Amino acid sequence: MKWPRQRYASVGIPVAIALGVAGVWVTKPPAAVRVSVPAGTVLTVRLGHALASDQSRPGDEFEATLTKPVSFGGEVAIPEGARIIGKVVDARAAASLDGTARLRLTLNRVVINGWNYEVDTTDVAEYGSGYQAPNWEAAGRGENGGAFGGAPAGVGTSLVGSAADAQAGAAGAANSGGKDVRMPAATPLEFRLIEPLAVAVRGPLRDRR
Repeated sequence: MKWPRQRYASVGIPVAIALGVAGVWVTKPPAAVRVSVPAGTVLTVRLGHALASDQSRPGDEFEATLTKPVSFGGEVAIPEGARIIGKVVDARAAASLDGTARLRLTLNRVVINGWNYEVDTTDVAEYGSGYQAPNWEAAGRGENGGAFGGAPAGVGTSLVGSAADAQAGAAGAANSGGKDVRMPAATPLEFRLIEPLAVAVRGPLRDRR
């Protein structure tokens, strides 16, 4: 018994498509090549929009763009232009009870080729005038949640995690006398990785995070 031509076509086409799809999966893809970006690596970013101590709130996310590629082991791990997602850690207006404006930022994720990689970085913090920082505060947060020079974790001024780079983290930020801290769009900031970051540089990216 022969099937009508129309019925044969309606059955044969889906089967052919299924076999074609199956053929793709039969071919084993090449293994992914990963590099581990070490702790302490600097991530230089440019803010995607303005932030201000009287407008931002703790927990708010912000976007930035990587301005310098990160290479390791002869491979570009994080390309220039990669999308960066950060978070406001602390924000207080100049009109707050203690009268000191402050704005503290950290990075949460790096987006590479559409894949999210979680990161743990030092903070960038800016304070308004009149803020009296303890002697240990500029030392900041270090690798594995510790601190450089034995300082308590998670505190500092400007670029937290490296006193020598304090002014680099503050570039472009305005915090003159009694006013709120403002970081305009395109403000350059630097953060340092606290934990190593494993990135797939070639082959399929299987471990999406």
